[in-house]
Amino acid sequence: MSKMKDLFSGLKLPAKFSTSLASLPLDDIFSGKKQLVGLDIGSSSLKLAEILENKDGFILNHFSQIPLEKGIIEDGVLIEPGSLTEKIKDLFKGTAFNRKGIVTSLSGHSAIIKKVTLPSMEDAELRDLIRDEASKYLPFDNMDDVNFDFQVLGPNEFNPHQMEIILVAAKKEVIEGFTDAIVSAGLSPFIMDVDTFALETMYEANYDFEENHIVAMINIGASITNINVVKGSISLFTRDFTLAGNSLTEAVQANHGLTFEAAEKMKIEGPEGDDLTKKTFRESLLSYADPICTEIERSIDYFRSISGGENIKKVLLSGGVANAPGLAETLAQRLNIETEIIDPFRKIDYNKKKLTPEEIKAIGSTAAVAVGLALRRIGDK
Repeated sequence: MSKMKDLFSGLKLPAKFSTSLASLPLDDIFSGKKQLVGLDIGSSSLKLAEILENKDGFILNHFSQIPLEKGIIEDGVLIEPGSLTEKIKDLFKGTAFNRKGIVTSLSGHSAIIKKVTLPSMEDAELRDLIRDEASKYLPFDNMDDVNFDFQVLGPNEFNPHQMEIILVAAKKEVIEGFTDAIVSAGLSPFIMDVDTFALETMYEANYDFEENHIVAMINIGASITNINVVKGSISLFTRDFTLAGNSLTEAVQANHGLTFEAAEKMKIEGPEGDDLTKKTFRESLLSYADPICTEIERSIDYFRSISGGENIKKVLLSGGVANAPGLAETLAQRLNIETEIIDPFRKIDYNKKKLTPEEIKAIGSTAAVAVGLALRRIGDK
């Protein structure tokens, strides 16, 4: 067990809904500085990002990633903590980040996100109400086993005496599993966020939007797909489901008689052969992605049905699968919404002594969560 205090408890969440789920006390190692690095722990890879801030804005100073073997993390739950610790050590080897704070995140069903309407009250009273009546809002019987936080979105549009809030909660054992693995790697975790909201942080730093501008951010990872529909800087709807990149890999594996690792490589790099072979494979990938597209379509249709006709202006895709040839175009047609691959470096520059334009282009969609985490600062309010 780590020496961290009760995570989530008594936090003040940052503005613009970049939800901070867990905050640890500062150690002397920070020496008053507010520099953090983002560690994106996915089920198929680890990604590390450092973003510095100067008078001209943000700059990506470091980005690296390593693969993670299948089975270490399943559906957002850590299965093999020792293996994760060793992989984190490998990722940080040769960097100077071991004396900086780590921002990481939860994903999928390990974090519960729920929007509720409650009577207007002060934050302290609201926290006590949620803890005392948790079973009404969260699927947990004992809140002593759970860390939670909330963001007040504003007054209810139909009743000024009520307010809309978003609750975020996770079991302590899930949080401690990840943070203990990070501590065992000799690092100091400082903030636990959620993938969905890390993407929102990245979006707000890179995109211009108006208060009534509605965007759907869809992150297709290896084992989980996250959907977050935001209006301005307010989250309207979130959903996670476990159809994602691994389902494509498994389809390639079954149809080509390959190992999972070889199928993953073929999915990313394509097959050897002539142009026709490669074209046929790209088309087959799109057919394998059909169940994911169908689930996204259902989610967007459901949002439309409960939102009173709110119109989504754009869909932004991230994650490894986002780059699958033709996927953005297919979703645009099926959803009847402009769809493009997200650009986490739209307004964020990069260190040209360490990174090339080709590298920045290659990592774009897969770096989005890590960039959002790296943008976090100690003392965010």
